[in-house]
Amino acid sequence: MHVGEVMTADVANGEGMRVSVFVSGCRNHCKGCFQPQTWDFNYGREYTPEIEQFIIDELSKSYYDGITILGGDPMEPENQEPVLRLLRRIKKELPDKNVWVYTGYVYDRDLVPGGKRFVDGVTRELLESIDILIDGRFVEELKNLMLNFRGSGNQRIIKMKETLETGKVVLSELNN
Repeated sequence: MHVGEVMTADVANGEGMRVSVFVSGCRNHCKGCFQPQTWDFNYGREYTPEIEQFIIDELSKSYYDGITILGGDPMEPENQEPVLRLLRRIKKELPDKNVWVYTGYVYDRDLVPGGKRFVDGVTRELLESIDILIDGRFVEELKNLMLNFRGSGNQRIIKMKETLETGKVVLSELNN
């Protein structure tokens, strides 16, 4: 996996103060994407143990609420395993930090068994490690600057723990 950027003290990509990791690689190629350079799976720097340690060290500071992983797309099959390894470490070392993930794929179509981005032995555990999942492609014709934490009206802010517990998509109150 490659990383285009690790943004510190980010307040735009989730609630509170965040460390945001922009992974590289996306097959959606949404018209109007604000990060088209991250479509390339080789954009930026290779994700290394040193980058991971920087993320952990930064996130451990008391003023951070959590981490946001976006891109590119963290749910591309090539990205899921390295993202999962990072989230395992965060859940172990920094269990009070929340995790937000943005994906252009639709949870209940693409990220479930049989879905086009479901990876056996990885995707389910990855989803279990996420507090908030923002799903759906950016659709330029549905662009709305008044939305909380998303760019177009089709995108959803999903509470993953409740969704996995109930088997039905549970939307966050932030969707309003």
